[in-house]
Amino acid sequence: MTKKTCTDKMKITNDECSGSRTRLLKATGLDILSASTSRTNLFKAIGPGILVACAAIGGSHLVWSTQAGALYGWSLIGLILLANLFKYPFFLYGQRYTAATGESLLAGYKRQGVIYVYIFLGINILTGVINTAGVAMLSGTLFAGYGFDGSLITAFTIGIMIICAAVILLGHYKLLDKAAKIIVVLLSVSTLVALALAFSHGPVGSPDFTGPSAWTWQAFPFLILLLGWMPAPIDLSAWSSLWMFSREKETDHFATTKETSIDFYLGYLLAVVMAVAFVMLGKLIIFGSGHELAIGGTAFSQQLVSLYSANIGDWSKPLILTAAFLTMFSTTMTCVDGYPRSLAASCTLLSDSLSRRFNQMFQITIVLSVVATCLIVLYFVQSLMQLLSFAAIVSFVTSPILAYINYKVMNGSNVPIEDRPGPFLKLLSWTGLLFFLLMTVGFIYVTFIRV
Repeated sequence: MTKKTCTDKMKITNDECSGSRTRLLKATGLDILSASTSRTNLFKAIGPGILVACAAIGGSHLVWSTQAGALYGWSLIGLILLANLFKYPFFLYGQRYTAATGESLLAGYKRQGVIYVYIFLGINILTGVINTAGVAMLSGTLFAGYGFDGSLITAFTIGIMIICAAVILLGHYKLLDKAAKIIVVLLSVSTLVALALAFSHGPVGSPDFTGPSAWTWQAFPFLILLLGWMPAPIDLSAWSSLWMFSREKETDHFATTKETSIDFYLGYLLAVVMAVAFVMLGKLIIFGSGHELAIGGTAFSQQLVSLYSANIGDWSKPLILTAAFLTMFSTTMTCVDGYPRSLAASCTLLSDSLSRRFNQMFQITIVLSVVATCLIVLYFVQSLMQLLSFAAIVSFVTSPILAYINYKVMNGSNVPIEDRPGPFLKLLSWTGLLFFLLMTVGFIYVTFIRV
């Protein structure tokens, strides 16, 4: 394997070349430090996986997972676990590729062909602003639930966007990382406490209540919405890869593949547990209650908190509201960072003139994305759920494409043999690809063919 140098722009897409000995060893395949992962280095490596969990535990959990439990009871838990299992390899490849090669996943895309970077960039542009607007609007709605005037939801949403942008622009990755770790602890504790309270009160529906079947063609579009963001769109795998460089810049330690795996599993398993928890909450609190769920995103979030507190007790409303708000706020914050970061990284890979200007591009794309998001919030509020549904569908139907690219990159000739997928990961990857393709074909059939 030929030795890379600091002039190789595919190696680092988001920070200046630091000349770090660890990264250089990674790039040459001579990493002699990976044999001994100290606790100190492990702590330094943990961060990107937690940020992925913050990004994932949002619309897919609070909106779609809760509705899954509210509409279909326990029946979709198995499908949710299956979707998380099938997406798992492709999220893992994002961080493992960077740990094994010393370059970002998007740089790996370019190695396989510049067309793959353009595909990623197109998906990023298509869904980024819509997704960010959706989660920000839900955050603003939930914040208004603390006793504020509902007419101020738009102002709260814009304020949350500005706060998130300020945290990232002024505090950079360091503040984002610390805030995410605090939020994820508070989110996990408050959600699990709410779930324990719901279990103690028992389900609101009668034991003999039978809800609609989730295994019909009529329910199929909802399954696509649920799985599109479960636990997150696959393009988020590029975010964790880019965050690894920011984490290294903060700690002066570039994670080994072993440390990266631990960080990844912490975040990913947390996202899976929270997904199941929100399904359970929907089942216990709403399923069989006779309440019809609101269609609008803002109305749904307000109704959700009201139903929880009504069944558990009014005293629990601050707890439920805080759990829901932290869920959406953490997602908003990571989206404000993740989409512009991956957009800027893609642009620096595609343009020689921008190859050394990532920081400037990142700052510009944050400002532009916040402005675009605020415009959507101001003028398309009534269509918010439709926009979210569109973004979730795009995320799902593009899953096979991005999943295949991730698999192809992870098996590239520049990846050390010991870091490439083994037999189990290969089998799981191809099974997941087949699953995504079959579900996509089913969605096309239901939407455009079946009358």
